[in-house]
Amino acid sequence: MVTQIKWFERKFSFDYPIGIFPCIIERLRGTPVRLEELIRSFPLEILTQRVNDGWSIQEHVGHLGDLETLHDGRLDDFLADAKVLRAADLTNRKTNEADHNSQPIQTLLDSFRSLRMDFVKRLEELDEEVVGRIALHPRLKQPMRVIDMAFFTAEHDDHHVAKMAQLAKVTTTG
Repeated sequence: MVTQIKWFERKFSFDYPIGIFPCIIERLRGTPVRLEELIRSFPLEILTQRVNDGWSIQEHVGHLGDLETLHDGRLDDFLADAKVLRAADLTNRKTNEADHNSQPIQTLLDSFRSLRMDFVKRLEELDEEVVGRIALHPRLKQPMRVIDMAFFTAEHDDHHVAKMAQLAKVTTTG
């Protein structure tokens, strides 16, 4: 099995043409469906099981929902012509304090779906000029356009979906 690179070790090259923005929007729209498909057959004990002090599958789902306010806020930053995007909480305090394992998984999924569809709707309303606006990403220390922020968000989704798939394999076979 290939070891997944940690999120904070990832490097990004943001050189995508604006014309692929609709494709990135579809990736973002599809994340709730992929989450639901992945976890629909897992019993609660698999969803809430932690491995090596990491988050459970359910906590990963909650984390994706927790970050939707950051994505929305960064879009607000672009719309306000901010020079630097707002920073993420790199300690993930919101997720660590949320106790997502005590919530019904359907509640977490429904919340994420609702928040994500609101974000996708906002992205769909943008014109080419806005999609190409540039601001500095505070952690990466590199310029980022709206299209790049959307791609970055989709990559973050995929990172966590892959982690959940790995956890499912470990918890069902181990």
